This record gives sequence, C-alpha cells and structure tokens, in this order.
Amino acid sequence: MPIYNQLSQNLNEIHDQMRAACGRSGRSPSDVRLIAVTKYAEWPWVEALSSLHQAFGENRPQQLAERQVLLPQIEWHLIGQLQRNKVKLALQHACVIHSIDSLRLLERVAAVATELQIRPRVLLEANLSQEAAKSGFHAEGLRRDWSQIVSFSKAVQIDGFMTMAAESHDPEEARPVFRSLRMLRDELQQTAASRNAGLDLCELSMGMSGDFIPAIEEGATIVRIGSRIFSGLGTF
Repeated sequence: MPIYNQLSQNLNEIHDQMRAACGRSGRSPSDVRLIAVTKYAEWPWVEALSSLHQAFGENRPQQLAERQVLLPQIEWHLIGQLQRNKVKLALQHACVIHSIDSLRLLERVAAVATELQIRPRVLLEANLSQEAAKSGFHAEGLRRDWSQIVSFSKAVQIDGFMTMAAESHDPEEARPVFRSLRMLRDELQQTAASRNAGLDLCELSMGMSGDFIPAIEEGATIVRIGSRIFSGLGTF
C-alpha cells in the first residue's frame, strides 16, 4: 500500500499540473496524454502503477518485450533508440514507436511491418536542439526528404513527431525547441505530400519530468514522465 499511495499522490500532482498548463494555453486536458516512463523503475513499482495508469514507455525493445508479456493489458510505447536488428521485436510488442530517427530506419520498419501484415503507429524523432549526441531528423532533412518519408505511409501510420530538448535546470529553456517542432509540424501538415496521403500528424510527443509544462503550453499531445511519477520510492 505505501507504494500504491505514493504513486497515486505523484500522479495526482502531475495531472493537476497538466490541467493547469492546458488551462493557460486554452486547451482541453483530454488533448494531452501521459506516458509513464518505466525504464529505471523496479518491477513492484511498475506492477503497482499498472492499477493506476494504462500507458507506459520503455527505452529498450528487449525490456519492453519482457514487460509487455507480463502486463499485456498495458499500452506499451517504445520511446528509446531503435536499432534495425530490433525492429521486428519492437513491432511485435509496442503499441507506438516514438523514435524513428532516419529514413533508413523508417524503410526497415515499413519492410518488416509488411512482412508481419500490420500497419504500426510511429512518430518521427526530430533533433531540433542540434545536439550531436542526440539522434533524429534535423528540420532541413525533414523538409528535404518529406515526400520520400510520406511514401512509406501506406505501410506505416505516421502519427506525428517526437523531440527532446537539451537538459537544463530551467524548463523555459526548452520552450523554443517545443515551439519549433509545433511550427515545423504545422508546416509539413500543409504540404501537398501530406494532404495527398491523408496525414494529419496530430501527435507531438515532447516534454519530460523537468520540462513537460512548457511542452504542453506549446502544443504537446503526449508527455513522457518517469522520475516524477516514482519520486519518493527510492533511487530512480
């Protein structure tokens, strides 16, 4: 019960902050989903959380697959980097893949999805903070290759974009990155390629424990929060 109570308290506080951020930006709280990031969480915490929340995110395909089998009622999202040799495993266990970071990976996902006779939901990872250590499409690359990217939408459902801002103690420093992704999404929505393929690109996965408030205010539809959810339970 202490674990359950701590998780419930943490979730309530996060949802209060999410609702307040939606209110400030004139949005409905139903417009934003919380993905609970469980990558460093101990298994008893994950089990307890499953009775309170139904959408989890994992960074590694192998751990996602193992945990998805144990909690099949949960909606599992792959939010970490995906290697081409792990594509089949990810497609078999993930509800949404947030981290399609290159044309080469998108092509591989489309090919494996066709073999499996599924049409998976994916998000394109955008590296708008220009950090060399981060993977993802740069804005100019998305614009340049957009028609080719859209050509894979028959095999893969491209729902939108994901990004991560640079780490900072000040959440406001992340705001320009989130705003840039929203504006880039709006731009790509209006292209002939998107219109012809029927893409609405409705999802923006952006904002984590330290910066989810400005992310929501700038248009996030998905926030990925881990340490804030498990705060008070031990080292995370």
